Amino acid sequence: MPVSEVAIWSAMLGGLLTLAGLALGDVINHRTVAAARNLMFVVFTGASCVVMTGLLEAFFPFLPGRLMVVLKASLGPMAGAMGLYFIGTWLGGVREDAQVHKITTWGASLLLFAGMALALTATQADLAHVRPLLISAAVVNMVPVLLALSAVMRATQLGDPLAPWMLLAIACLAAMVLGHYLHGLDAPGLGMVSQLFTAVITVTFFLIASVLGVIRNRQARLLARLSRLEPGSDAATGLHTGAALIADMEHAFWRTARLQGECTVVCLHLNNLYELTETGGSTIEQQIQVTVSARIRRAAGFRCVVGLYHPRCFVVVIYTDRHQPPVNETVGRLRNMVGQPMIVTDGKHTRQVFRPSLGMGVVTVDPTRAAPLDVLNDAEHRAVADASANRPSIENDVLTAPSPLS
Repeated sequence: MPVSEVAIWSAMLGGLLTLAGLALGDVINHRTVAAARNLMFVVFTGASCVVMTGLLEAFFPFLPGRLMVVLKASLGPMAGAMGLYFIGTWLGGVREDAQVHKITTWGASLLLFAGMALALTATQADLAHVRPLLISAAVVNMVPVLLALSAVMRATQLGDPLAPWMLLAIACLAAMVLGHYLHGLDAPGLGMVSQLFTAVITVTFFLIASVLGVIRNRQARLLARLSRLEPGSDAATGLHTGAALIADMEHAFWRTARLQGECTVVCLHLNNLYELTETGGSTIEQQIQVTVSARIRRAAGFRCVVGLYHPRCFVVVIYTDRHQPPVNETVGRLRNMVGQPMIVTDGKHTRQVFRPSLGMGVVTVDPTRAAPLDVLNDAEHRAVADASANRPSIENDVLTAPSPLS
């Protein structure tokens, strides 16, 4: 094998190993079946591509020729069967579309049997005349491409938002399968340009498919988290409210007392939360709350307690000692980030600008001598007074009260 060809296929192998490493990191981080499925897809299907390049024979010339023939004949169709089944699962399975589920499930089963038959045939084939066997494997391997294309096209017509991007991946898959088998068959007229194109299209396919898999898995995890929302949590932001918020504050006070530090409770009062509700609908309120909670978390960090006292009042509990930066820096960062304008979308899909009218109340206490509820009420009263001083009340203002604590 020429050095240029070894370099091209080695670069392709490096890209596949990088994607496999990222998929492995996703498995370790989330430990879900979907993440493991993505890793299996990259490893198994990527191995079928590497086998067809002849790179293994170049690096390991002592490998048995019979073994390589069996792998080249069967690994591609078996990887196609697995990929077709995984695409059906990615598209939602039987719960989304029974027809697509039948196409992918039955197609994957038939391809698996075809791959096993090719492997059995390869064990008996004459090593000097394996070209017809590889041609048969190439034909079989194009079947999952066509079945996946029909399934994804149907999903696109039915409105799956990620399916059009998967069509692009299927187009790359078709070019990838065709390119690898043409090189495996030593078809005339192929050179370094076709090798480079095949390597690039292979990495592109795996990159697009992996990204789409991660996006769909993230959406599924989000839905699972929202479906098991804990009692005492706000449905829009997921922040603790009521008794759950007080319990978080008590734990923060207890932990800070053990470390001989101080606790600073910051209340952020959105005086004009309902300013756009009358013209834009109630969904604007939730958009504002979600955006504000994200900004608070970015400004305060992940070690602080963040909760929702009532719809217009967010709570942040900050631990402070001589090793921590001054609280004024965090408070200033909170005021600056939360007070910035934001874009919201009303019920008519019209974008509007919301400019928060913010009031802040800050109370620093010794956690060994303070009651969380009293401190919270004090900080909330200061925030309301600050908001009223910064912006006079208007007819759109709505009185709100904290959530029940029991």
